[in-house]
Amino acid sequence: METTMGTIEVSHISKAFRETEVLKDITLHCTPGRIYGFVGHNGSGKTVLFKCICGFLSCDSGQIKIDGKVMGKEIDMLTDAGIIIEEPGFLRKKSAYHNLQFLYTIRNKQDKQHLYAVLEQVGLDPRLRRPVGKYSLGMRQRLAIAQAIMEDPAILILDEPMNGLDKKGVAEMRELFLHMKSRQKTILLASHNRDDIDFLCDEVYELENGRIQPG
Repeated sequence: METTMGTIEVSHISKAFRETEVLKDITLHCTPGRIYGFVGHNGSGKTVLFKCICGFLSCDSGQIKIDGKVMGKEIDMLTDAGIIIEEPGFLRKKSAYHNLQFLYTIRNKQDKQHLYAVLEQVGLDPRLRRPVGKYSLGMRQRLAIAQAIMEDPAILILDEPMNGLDKKGVAEMRELFLHMKSRQKTILLASHNRDDIDFLCDEVYELENGRIQPG
């Protein structure tokens, strides 16, 4: 059976740090063209789950498949993905454009017009020379979203993507994520803002005491 690109299968995974079991027997199936919301208090395991799906952490038991390939065996890390987990390590003395250019040209030919378009898509002026270190939190968050989408990935893993955005910024990013969904991206989104979850998500999961249940 052929697996659709962007399919994430999480089967009975658990993860503990010393004596604390953070994830307990979690199973999920995520497919393209849908947004999956994850809610729960700080420390509930949302970020740990996302890191396991990305391959940044290994599971103690269970299995994660990305497009039918087993994480940790057939693939080491999620590659065709845009990821926001905690604050990215920006080049703080460089402009937003030069931050994107640095990352983009590692794996792609230089494409100035494409990077300009990506910055405009998230509401940043690509010609602004102000160093990122002098950006507001909201501007840095817009840049993080630009980094996540710039290579047109099949999967988006977004941990608190609206952090620091004002009301206008939240509305603009909601529309952007819905546009990405319409282009058959698989989107996993964690947020403390239930309005974002209710507005955007097709399915909602609540993490509590290391277990996941419909929210």
